[in-house]
Amino acid sequence: MGEVLQAFLDSGWLTQSFAAIALGSTLVIIAVILSENRNPVKSLAWVTVLLLLPVVGLVLYIFFGRNIKNKRMISRRNRRKLKRGEKNTHVDPREIGLSHEATALINLGRSLSGAQLYANNTAEVFTDGKNKFDALLADIASARHSINLEYYIFSDDSTGRNIALALIEKARQGVAVRVIYDHVGSFSVRSRFFRDLRENGVEAYPFFKVSVPWLGTRVNWRNHRKICVIDGAIGYIGGMNIADRYIDGGKFAHWRDTHVRVTGPIVKALQYSFAVDWNFMGRGLIDLDDTHSIRQHIRPSAEAIDNIAMQLLSSGPMSQWSNIALTFLKAIANARRRVFIQTPYFLPDEALLKAIQTAALAHVDVRIIIPRKGDSWMLTHASASYISECLKAGIKIYLYDKGMLHSKMMIVDDEIVTIGSTNFDFRSFDYNFESNLFFFSRKMTAIMLNIFKTDLADSTRIQPARWRRRSLGDKTAESILRLLSPVL
Repeated sequence: MGEVLQAFLDSGWLTQSFAAIALGSTLVIIAVILSENRNPVKSLAWVTVLLLLPVVGLVLYIFFGRNIKNKRMISRRNRRKLKRGEKNTHVDPREIGLSHEATALINLGRSLSGAQLYANNTAEVFTDGKNKFDALLADIASARHSINLEYYIFSDDSTGRNIALALIEKARQGVAVRVIYDHVGSFSVRSRFFRDLRENGVEAYPFFKVSVPWLGTRVNWRNHRKICVIDGAIGYIGGMNIADRYIDGGKFAHWRDTHVRVTGPIVKALQYSFAVDWNFMGRGLIDLDDTHSIRQHIRPSAEAIDNIAMQLLSSGPMSQWSNIALTFLKAIANARRRVFIQTPYFLPDEALLKAIQTAALAHVDVRIIIPRKGDSWMLTHASASYISECLKAGIKIYLYDKGMLHSKMMIVDDEIVTIGSTNFDFRSFDYNFESNLFFFSRKMTAIMLNIFKTDLADSTRIQPARWRRRSLGDKTAESILRLLSPVL
């Protein structure tokens, strides 16, 4: 038997068969890429890798190259059912005196995803984790009907356990508690942690669970949203996950982030967004009509900003358009006075890079704050590779010195602010499921401008001459890692 097997191997038939399969698979994938009419640069890059390194190219394509655009997250029938819960509370931007630029942005959001504008909302801004989690725990304690919580990271640490115990307590009281956590984002958390939640009445399930044989088809698409909706009346959205580092800074001296608590009609949009994701996971439809009257226990806040028009925009790899990227592009293109950006990772695609360069060249005040030292060595160096091009156009780049800057915020002119989970990078725009709130209010803009200026005081502006003198090692690392920026 051994001699027969050895003769079979010596014949080279196995090697030839493997080569034929690899070649055939490569040609099929190239045909698929060409038929999708993607960005020519991306298509050419994939074809080149597949032809030069067939086996490596096949593996990379399985993990990072597949396209799931235009696939539905929810059926039309179920979407109509959920939309009935909005009760036609959206408004026409022209009725509340918004500028032409704001109106154009709102109309774009409506065309991209059906996102509506809601007036008469309130917002409370949090720039540190302790205040945010104190408020969230207080709101969870007051919940009477439902808690819908969706986070990229739900850690099994002091903060995570406090939230988990609060959710279990409400579930025991008969409150419907649902949790979506991203499987890759929460990879380090023991499965026992989430099993304990389920055993105590909390419906806690992973989004796009990564397992064999689905490893290659799911690992690249992550749910990066950070949303919580309580009783359909209180909503949270922003950049903070559930973990101790958002309070104590983790390995950093300080962790600077932005999150908002909102009340008013806009909460229906947050509830709808969660319901779509819940349905996509195969967990059925949430009845949005049974929570609209439970509002009397909303916790008042002296810091809340009132009378704000808001629009929620969601995006993901299944969307027909890159919703949030296109909205950012429109807002920057229409800017007349300022574009102020905070992001932990600065890896813009070509269109957005040209947009901020064009704005700066047109004498719009463009300022970007990124962390001096981020939580990822690779992303920090990849981000740095874009700085020289920005400086040449007159964009002001600042390095945050106080600790980790994780805030995802953009301010445009005097009445547009967006806060959410979206980083200014390829991954957020193309591969992640993200959500951002757009605020159309001069009062809100003034508040966020003051916060931005406070962060500027804790940052150092990059001077072009000094930047050019950085080490050859840094420049080399930046150039190499920039090549990987679309998948970092």
